[in-house]
Amino acid sequence: MFENDLLERFSRIHPTLPFVAWLPVVAWMFHRAVKRGELGVLGIAGMFVIGLLCWTLTEYVLHRFVFHYFENDPKRERIHFLLHGVHHDYPTDKDRLVMPLLMSQPVGWAICIGLHLLLGGKLAEPAFAGFAIGYLTYDGTHYALHKFKQTSRIGKWMKRHHMRHHHMDHDGGFGVSSPLWDFVFRTMPTVKKPVGKSSAELRDSAASG
Repeated sequence: MFENDLLERFSRIHPTLPFVAWLPVVAWMFHRAVKRGELGVLGIAGMFVIGLLCWTLTEYVLHRFVFHYFENDPKRERIHFLLHGVHHDYPTDKDRLVMPLLMSQPVGWAICIGLHLLLGGKLAEPAFAGFAIGYLTYDGTHYALHKFKQTSRIGKWMKRHHMRHHHMDHDGGFGVSSPLWDFVFRTMPTVKKPVGKSSAELRDSAASG
């Protein structure tokens, strides 16, 4: 796909690698939080939930204002393609359905350090654990929606929600792991004439609905 071999290599990632990279970090953050013994179970759980909710908003903001920012700018089409357009053009490419470690690692650790500086370790550790679990939920959900037929009511609804973003309304449906902020900011995807490349996924999502 890319002429640059290095870019081609690092744009592909096995879907299990984010879990291999981040679950030990989550476990370590929980271990540190419990070992401190300063927050208690409810305090740790509360900061975890706050971190999780912060991820859902981060996911929405990144998808809406970063990944699609250059979409309609011919001068910056290359940037958009590298960030997100490649996924819209090849939505069933299984090696490009989760975020490459080359992107998630520096961003994730920058957020982790920022939380520690802002909140201190006592609050930052469980908060970042929740944030990281939110990110892994996003990656896992995104992969499942594209690669697997959904049989549950929730799964079918979430797949329709995401496929409408892909094929009918690029200006809506920015939440993948949760539609919460699409409801809040009124960006639920609408049913329009299909845009972009045709895909068997669109037929599958309609059939599974």
